Amino acid sequence: MKDQLLKVALAQISPIWSDKTATLKKVEHYIVEAASKKVELIVFGETLLPGYPFWVTLTDGAQFNSTIQKELHAHYAHNAIIIEKGDLDSICNLAEKHKIAIYIGILERPQDRGGHSVYASLVYINELGEIKSVHRKLQPTYEERLTWAPGDGNGLLVHPLKAFTLGGLNCWENWMPLPRAALYGQGENLHVAVWPGSDYNTKDITRFIARESRSYVISVSSLMKKEDFPTDTPHLDKILMNAPDILSNGGSCIAGPDGEWILEPVLHQEGLLIEILDFNRVLQESQNFDPVGHYSRPDVTQLHINRERQSTLKFKE
Repeated sequence: MKDQLLKVALAQISPIWSDKTATLKKVEHYIVEAASKKVELIVFGETLLPGYPFWVTLTDGAQFNSTIQKELHAHYAHNAIIIEKGDLDSICNLAEKHKIAIYIGILERPQDRGGHSVYASLVYINELGEIKSVHRKLQPTYEERLTWAPGDGNGLLVHPLKAFTLGGLNCWENWMPLPRAALYGQGENLHVAVWPGSDYNTKDITRFIARESRSYVISVSSLMKKEDFPTDTPHLDKILMNAPDILSNGGSCIAGPDGEWILEPVLHQEGLLIEILDFNRVLQESQNFDPVGHYSRPDVTQLHINRERQSTLKFKE
């Protein structure tokens, strides 16, 4: 049955680093290319729009009250996505026009948290062009905490697409058992994991999640080379002084519900990686293990989830 098959594209690309306008145009190009190949779901990497905060580890990011860090952070935040102001409208319009669903990692500067702090957010846009969830990364990893704020559970949602149920997490929160379980319990059977790049991140966890959940797992990473930093980047000389030639080598891949590779990690290759997934394999592999169904004991262990969007304000009229 056609509803059982889903054509997916992993957009393993580099950003126009910290330039949201130029990176948006590049994202739009790849959405149109994917649509021309009859793709039904396209996925972009963690904070691909407009890029990962590589400078933090390269310029002594933990130095307190540093002018360099302040100026770099301000430049980065200036290029963040403000959804409330329509920054994703062009992508939503393409999703609707081409009937293609989209997962995309963004640097979000949300107005519901004052409009100044930035978050690593994973946005799902359905095939009707509607933003259905914005998942702010629960726990930025290590040096990321110097620029990204921690998120909340509001985006721990799943979404229907043909026979599939989609959910997603950002980078190392894929290692967090309870957020994974929150998605499994809602029926997730196609898990989207987005990363800044590197097979170091994707080569083990992708197969592990697939085998644990009996779901498809799509890991999508970005690319980044030393020469990809635009020449107008603040303090570029200090960034390049310590930057390796390759900052992100890709590593995008797909594991099937048995935990085996459908697409092994792809390195240093920019473009679309396209595969067709068959939902029937989910049912086959769930026959002997289903972590939230017949192989669970909710009378013994349960997970309670707070999906309230967090804010410092509560208005009472």
